This record gives sequence, structure tokens and C-alpha cells, in this order.
Amino acid sequence: MAETDAQGYVLLTALALPLLAAAALLAMPGDRPMAARRLSAVTGAVLLGLSIYVFLAYRAGGEVLQMQLRWPWIEHVGFLGENGIALRLGVDGISALLTLLTGVVAFAGTLVAWKLEYRARDFFILFWVLIAGVYGTFFSLDLFFFFFFYELAVVPLYLLIGIWGSTRKEYGAMKLTLMLVGGSVGIWIGIFAVVHEAGLGTFDLPALWEAGRSGALSPDFQKAIFPFFAVGCGVLAGLWPLHTWSPDGHMSAPTSVSMVHAGVLMKLGAFGIIRLGIQILPEGAAFWMPALLVLGTIGALYGAIAALTQRDFKLISGYSSVSHMGYVLIGLATLNEIGVSGAALQMFSHGVMTALVFLLIGALYDQAHTRDLRDFGGVARVMPLWVVAYVVAGLANVGLPGLSGFTAEFHIFVGTFRTYPIFGGLAILAAAIAAAYMLRMFATVFFGPLNPRWRELRDLSPIEIAAAVLLIASMLVMGLWWAPFTDRLAQTVLSLPGVTG
Repeated sequence: MAETDAQGYVLLTALALPLLAAAALLAMPGDRPMAARRLSAVTGAVLLGLSIYVFLAYRAGGEVLQMQLRWPWIEHVGFLGENGIALRLGVDGISALLTLLTGVVAFAGTLVAWKLEYRARDFFILFWVLIAGVYGTFFSLDLFFFFFFYELAVVPLYLLIGIWGSTRKEYGAMKLTLMLVGGSVGIWIGIFAVVHEAGLGTFDLPALWEAGRSGALSPDFQKAIFPFFAVGCGVLAGLWPLHTWSPDGHMSAPTSVSMVHAGVLMKLGAFGIIRLGIQILPEGAAFWMPALLVLGTIGALYGAIAALTQRDFKLISGYSSVSHMGYVLIGLATLNEIGVSGAALQMFSHGVMTALVFLLIGALYDQAHTRDLRDFGGVARVMPLWVVAYVVAGLANVGLPGLSGFTAEFHIFVGTFRTYPIFGGLAILAAAIAAAYMLRMFATVFFGPLNPRWRELRDLSPIEIAAAVLLIASMLVMGLWWAPFTDRLAQTVLSLPGVTG
């Protein structure tokens, strides 16, 4: 064991805990759903605590990589020579923020899944394997384990949607899996090309980052390989035109899976573009970022316009997610401090906001068994708490000051105007369209005369209220108090090669 910070064991605990929970559930009888729910709730609460600790313990202004832990695994792997593969963990400011996002959304999703009856134990086994993959991706500083955990986070989606989903669930699960696997093939090609070309005999990410900076990877090589990472990871990030799996997956997934899918998993793709694209291949990133900017802008506009034309709650939110992930790609493409910081803030803001939206859609669908906006009206009279929570999420979605959406979009728009003013204007146009579809929803569903069909609707349950409060609190904290978030991002963002102040 070497290069180990005592705080690195916190990361190891956060990574191991969901796997241990999955193993404990596997050994548990399948006819004890309440025991599975309780174990999962405790696991989620502990992970939330660990995630908050990781975020708060990350020292703004200290070393970029903190809480490191390294365990050698295989010392001789073919062409790698003596360096081999090691389980190396650590966080920077971006991954610390996304760790906090994972803890918040995973715990909220666990609470929402409390009412699940069908094969609850099996559901939570797959759920915790997925969450372990997410933590592992954010923590990994070894390229082999980064890809391993990236895939571990994606694979359970097929079963979670295919078994517990609804509305063309088999189609949605299969389409999602095929498109994400296709993207992973590109990532895998890029990984082996980079490791071979660097000639360092290691999967160690910091060593490969240095190889990219120092010129060990030629400019032509970087330009040729960057698209493999950008497109491969971009599929999961909802990159237009490879986004089509996402709305279908959202529409088919059960509520808690939709929360994690939109709230966390789509951020793995954007995080991969940072970790593998910008940090390993900086000259390739500088060459291709204008193309990513164009695709991100198209995605932002297309997602907003598509959401405006939909009548299904989940499809509206699914296309809205494509639009907001377009903002993330726009922010990354600016390659300036404000824009890239905005992209990271948007990953957190969109994560908690969209998790809340899918929680609320699920609470309504469980009673009404329809998600068509035209079937509703006057819901505020029978579900006031539900409406208040949805309005807060909607206002965060359109960037109301005081909520997290404003914090993130403000940084993205300012950063984009600094470098690409025309695209900054187009991004703001997408935000204006977002306001249009949210206001249409408010008018159609929440207010006006009550549809007599829904006189017996029940408001949010206590567990759903607890999950909603956690997510709303996260939006308010970022919206009202930027400093803890921007301070932790600043040094990490400026350390990224090619990013200007």
C-alpha cells in the first residue's frame, strides 16, 4: 500500500458500502421486503452522510487531488510491464461536488422506492450495484477501474427498467443498453490507444494526464482519439443526435430509477469528457471543442422545443434533461473558468432538480395511472404540497434567482458570452423556451377548474415529503450560498489543461 491519505478510507467506505448492502440483500430471503427496505434506507442515509463529509472535507485552495488511496492490484499485465493496474481513489473539486449529488439523489431514490412491492429485494440489489458504480467512477484515478465502474453503473439499468418499468419498458431498456454499449466501445478503443501511445506502461490517470500535457501524446494523435472519448461518453450525457435513448428510458423507468438515471447517470458522461477528454487529450479538446459547442447548443434548443411539444409528463422531463445537459456541454466547450465551473454546477443543479421532478411525476402516476397533461386540471386544490414542490422544481428549471438553476446557468451564460457570444444568445433562447413549457404545465395541470376524476387524489406521503425536502434544500443551498460550491471548484477547474481564467 502506498500514497494513502487517511481520508482515502472514507472514499473506500463509500464505494464498498453499496456493494456490501447488495451482498447482504442477496443473502436475505426474498419474502422479507420490509427488511430490504430498512437495510436500504440505512445504507442510503449513511452514504448521504459520507457524501456530505467528502464534500465538506475537500479543502478549497489545497491540493487538487485529495483523500487519495492506492492499492496495487495486478503488477504485470501484458504490455503494461511492471506498473500494472491499481485501485487508486481520490477526489478533486468536481468529483467532490458530484459525490454530494450522488448521496442526495441516492438517498431520495431509496425513500421513494420504499413503496415498491414487486421483488423489492432484487430491485435494491441492482440499485446498490448501480450506485457503487457511480461512486467508483467519480473516485477512480486509474483508467482501468474508471471504465470498470462506469460500466458497472450502466449495466443494471437494463434489468431495473426491463423488470420494474412501464410503458414499453422492454423497448426502452433495450434501446438504452444498445446505445450506451455502442458508446462504451468507443471509450474502450480510446483507452487502449492512449495507454499504448503514452508508452508509460500504466493505467494511472494522473500519469496519463501528465503525458497529455508534456507532449508524449502528439497533437495529431490527440485530435484523432478525442472524438472516441467525447462521443463515447457523450452518449450517456445526452449528446445530440445520440440522445434518443434518454427520453425513452425516462418514460419506461420506475420512479427511483428515473431519479438516478437523470439525476446522476447522465453526469457520468459529462464527467468522462472531463476526465478522459480534456485532461488526457488537451490539444484534441482544444481542436474539437467548437464542434462540441455546436452539438451542445443544438441539444439545448432541440430538447427545449421537443419538451414544448410533448403531452406526457415524463417525456417533457426527458427532453428537458437533454436540453439541460446541452448547457453542460456548452459550458465545457467554452474552456474558460466561468463556463466550465458553470457546467459542473449545472450537473449538480440539474441532478437534484430533475430527481425532484421525477419523484413528483411518480407520486401522481401511482394514483392517476396517466401522465397526459390533458387529463388533468386544478390539481392544486387536492395536492397543494405536490404543486408547491413542482413549482419550486420548475422555477429552478428556468433559472429563478435564489435557486440552484440560476447559479449554474448564470456561470454558463457568462462564460459562453466571453468566448462565443452568438452561442450564448442561443443558450438563453433555450432557457426562454424552457420557461414556456413550464408555464404551460402550470396553467394546464395545476390551476383552473378541478377535473372531477381527481377529487380523491392524495397529497405526498410523509416519505415522499422527506425526499422532496432534501432535494429542495439542496437547490436552495446552492442558489442562496454559492461560495461552498464555487470555492471548491475554482482550483480544480483552473488546473484543467487549456482552461483559461
